[in-house]
Amino acid sequence: MDPFEQIDEIIAMVEHARAVPMSRNSAMVERGQMIAKLDELRADLPSELRRAAALLDERDKIMEAGKREADRIISEGEAEHARLVSVNEITVSAEHEGARIIAEARAEAQRLREEVDDYVDTALANFEQFLTRALASIERGRDKMHALREIGSFVGEEAERPLPF
Repeated sequence: MDPFEQIDEIIAMVEHARAVPMSRNSAMVERGQMIAKLDELRADLPSELRRAAALLDERDKIMEAGKREADRIISEGEAEHARLVSVNEITVSAEHEGARIIAEARAEAQRLREEVDDYVDTALANFEQFLTRALASIERGRDKMHALREIGSFVGEEAERPLPF
């Protein structure tokens, strides 16, 4: 289950919990059920973190493949350049062609690097938004839980005092 759905379930549990008698803001939540839901959420979060690590690994592999391809293209360009230079009658033409091939290879390598960087940046930004929303939802849930706990303890202290009449 998606962590956001789990957080929504926990919030719904708190919102639909039975009200504490003589209190507007306090509610009773089954502790075991709440702990089970929170444990389930905690268990799912590492899988999302593993997905982020997998994305980083994938980025590294793509960048390494792009570098290898760029190196191969540059090597081929340099080899072609050397071959053309060795032929005396087209030496000048060969130097220009070799330089062009190397420039194209470097431009292609740079383009590939930029595409990989953009892809990885987009994937990481999406994951960052996911984690930010998850953390915000968790924080809201915890704040509600703490507020309910504080309200519950405040009501308890009032109940122990004698009635004013």
